[in-house]
Amino acid sequence: MLTPQEQERYTRQIMMPEIGETGQERLKNSRVLVIGAGGLGSPAAYYLAAAGVGTIGIADGDRVEPSNLQRQILHQESRLGQNKADSAAQTLHGLNSHVDVKAYPCFLDVPALEKLVQEYDMVIDAADQLKNKFMINDVCVAAGKPFVHGGITGFSGQVMTYVPGKGPCYRCIFGDIPAGDAPAPIPVIGVTAGIIGTIQAAEAIRFLLGSDTLLTGQLLVLDGSRMQFRTVPFPHVSEACPLHKK
Repeated sequence: MLTPQEQERYTRQIMMPEIGETGQERLKNSRVLVIGAGGLGSPAAYYLAAAGVGTIGIADGDRVEPSNLQRQILHQESRLGQNKADSAAQTLHGLNSHVDVKAYPCFLDVPALEKLVQEYDMVIDAADQLKNKFMINDVCVAAGKPFVHGGITGFSGQVMTYVPGKGPCYRCIFGDIPAGDAPAPIPVIGVTAGIIGTIQAAEAIRFLLGSDTLLTGQLLVLDGSRMQFRTVPFPHVSEACPLHKK
């Protein structure tokens, strides 16, 4: 049940026929894990908290640096050197005290992620390294857990949603980590992270509300330099994907 304070807070959402009071209660009882509290995780987690998603987990082992502040809106100058997950939780608590925010101030390996995803309904891939994106994909596919992928560079970005049994996974589309790939700073403008991270939050919310028009079996691509979107269809799982071989 929604409290009177929650009913007032989410009035504009409850007015929407796609949500209503029943949908708002579903959001309140939902749990979303955001992996990465940087450029993508910041807007994603912020809008999940604003929408009233009841439990938000946020995992990140990095610390806030000056170069983060151009796009990572959960953090502030006063928190330089602080762990990002803890800084993110502080901001989200300040935004919405009705939401239970769980900070995981560490880098997740496969065993830790396998255990953690069991506690959540949906995962948001807001990682900034390819190896971590593949890890999130592989763990979620094995666990039968839906997730929303997001990626950005410069003015460009992409989003796709994986739901078990309803389309290909990240590895189906992108194969494997390129040989010789090594972590390196990615050029990006903050607004791109804001657009893509917000779309990730929208996908998670729509999934929690039971939408059947998610970005499954398709990749939404943003060309921000021209402010154009296109959708690339990937209707089937890949026979070459090791996660889907029978």
